[in-house]
Amino acid sequence: MKNIAAFDAADYLDNDIVIAEYLNAALEDENPNVFLQAIADVAKARGMSKLAQDTGLGRESLYKALAPGAKPRYDTIIRLVRALGVELHTTPVHASQT
Repeated sequence: MKNIAAFDAADYLDNDIVIAEYLNAALEDENPNVFLQAIADVAKARGMSKLAQDTGLGRESLYKALAPGAKPRYDTIIRLVRALGVELHTTPVHASQT
């Protein structure tokens, strides 16, 4: 039997469009841990040290904020998302009928 390498999403997050689509897909899941894991995957792809520098947060703080089950503050998430080079937007769930 051959050894199969474990899947690591970070290996495929190599450009801004792919990263944005990956994070958008994660936001569609109702489980907030899915989005946090997606941010962690992107952080790994971009480099945790660089992300720490860009956000002004310590590496240890980033790891804690992105750990499964973590409940990071809103401002931490916004700092992370912006440092990753993406923005969050909203759209109506149901189009209003006029």
